[in-house]
Order: sequence, then structure tokens, then C-alpha cells
Amino acid sequence: MKKILITGVAGFIGSNLARSLLDRGDALVGVDNMSQGEKLNLDGLLGHPNFEMRYDDIRDETAMKAAARGCEAIVHLAAYKIPRYSDALDTLLINGVGSESVVKAAIAEKAKIVAASTSDVYGKNPDVPFREDSNLVMGNPDVRRWAYAISKMFEEQMLMAYHEREGLDVVPMRFFGGYGPNQNLTWWGGPQSVFINKALDDEEIEVHGDGLQTRSFTFVSDHVDGITRCIDNPAANNLVFNLGNTREITILDLAKLVWRLVRGDEPPKIKLIPYATFGKYEDVMRRIPDITRARTLLGFEPKVDLEDGLARTIAWQVARRKALGIATPLVPACLREGA
Repeated sequence: MKKILITGVAGFIGSNLARSLLDRGDALVGVDNMSQGEKLNLDGLLGHPNFEMRYDDIRDETAMKAAARGCEAIVHLAAYKIPRYSDALDTLLINGVGSESVVKAAIAEKAKIVAASTSDVYGKNPDVPFREDSNLVMGNPDVRRWAYAISKMFEEQMLMAYHEREGLDVVPMRFFGGYGPNQNLTWWGGPQSVFINKALDDEEIEVHGDGLQTRSFTFVSDHVDGITRCIDNPAANNLVFNLGNTREITILDLAKLVWRLVRGDEPPKIKLIPYATFGKYEDVMRRIPDITRARTLLGFEPKVDLEDGLARTIAWQVARRKALGIATPLVPACLREGA
């Protein structure tokens, strides 16, 4: 048994990781201030004999040190993402100040810290697939979408600097396109969340630009497997890892795939939304990982293909909508008998 602290435990990846670690017998302390976490994601965690929940803000250094007491590892997942509908300050401060608070708690306990970074740090680098030593290319400072990537670049550098000065074992993990049960149902959860809702409601799926920008999408159980390997394997210590699926798909094709899985042979309703609609906005045209390092050192290999993962996610999303009181009269095509 290990005692492990998970920040952002009521979020998408945090809640899935917590269930997996409890199933294998670990003792967990979960931290979440519930600003973005979902209470329903804590079902099956609250009340578990090996789970302690703390409703703290990661910027509270005293609270983080108390939460980490006795832990041998900290998985730091709490973060603010790309600021779509507000200014960038929360993203920068929560991911910067908050992460340093968590790092100081790790130092106090001599605990290994495994921390979520993002594929967004590769920015506008056109050379794919991205290796961990690829250049990180940011856009203009007056485009707020880069605040998230920059905050995570700072966090990675801070982790490595604390390793150098304090001897702290650190593992920054760059996630690529996570999706699956417990994902946020808004744009915060990614395009697939919104696309599934639109298809279930028989509404137009809005695709930004021409839809030819590409991403890779990783089912949450594969991300959980990668995180667990980073926790357990000393070979991960003090290295950055790409964790993601290597299949590349355009956002337009993703929208068509979601529509087919939900509505079968009905002609897809897709509307292209010009980038100019968002004001100053810069997108990333291709994003695909090279996972050679994770394969070689950790034995990491994504197992869930996109069609299967989306079908599971659609089934979960229908159930979550029901729990939230959102009617879904349609039985998705991928869930119909004989589909």
C-alpha cells in the first residue's frame, strides 16, 4: 500500500485515477476546491475507508502541507485550462502559484511529485510527431490562449529546478487529448464532449476554422495507466513524458465520427465557425505525440482505440445527462442492439 495525494481529484483524470489506485489497495488523500470539479465524480470515493477528501485550494501552502502529510507520492492534476471565456490571470496564477505550493508540500514530505503538463506546450511547432525534446513554440503574448501552455512550461521548469536544488524526484507528464467517463461536458472537457452533446440533441456541431486541424485523443484508462507507471517506476524520475494515443484525426472527421456513433446514417449537421469569431485567436494545426520514451522506459502503450473509446464515452454521457436531469430520448446508434 502507498499513501498518495491527488490534487484535482474531483476532476476528469483525478477521479478516474483515484478509483484505479483504490482498487489496487492504495490509501489516498484527495484535494479539490470544487471550482471545476464535479460532485458526481466523487461517487464511490467518498466514504471509502482508504480515501480522505479535503476541500482545499492548492494555493494554500499550509493546507497542502497538511494534506501531504505521510504521503510518499503526490499526483498534481489541479489546474486551470485555456481561458476561453475570461481573462488569463486565473490560469497563470493557479497553475503557477498553486503548483509551487504543491511542490513545497512534496519537499516537506520528501515525496515524489508526478505532475500534469499538456501537449499544448508544443504550441505552434510544425514538426510532428512531438518528442519530449522538441521545441516549444508560443504565439503572440496578446493572445490569451497561450496562457495555459506558458503556465505549464513554467511548472515544468520549476519542477526541474526544485529537483536540481532540493533533490526532489519529479515527473512532468504531457497529456494528449484525454476523453472518457467523468469528462467535463463543456468545452473545458474538449471538443468530443461538446460534439457528443450536440449530436444527442440533434443540433449543429460547430467546428472551428476549416476543421482540418488535427489532434490525437487518448481514452482516460490509458492516461491512468501512464500516470500509474510514472508513480511506480523509478525510471520515470526527473524526465518529461508524452502520454497519449498516436492516432491523428482532423477535428472535422472527429465531428463526423461522433455524429455517426450517435445518430447512425443521418446526414451530419456540421457548421464551420471562422476563427475571426473569437477575436484574436491562434490555433495549433497538428498535434501528435512521439511516445518512444514512455514505451521504452515505462512499457506504456495505449490500448483503447478511438471508436471503442467514444462509444463508451457516449454511453457514459447519456447516463450523466440523465443524472443531471437532461433528457436524451434518442438511443445512440452505437448502443443499439446489433450495432
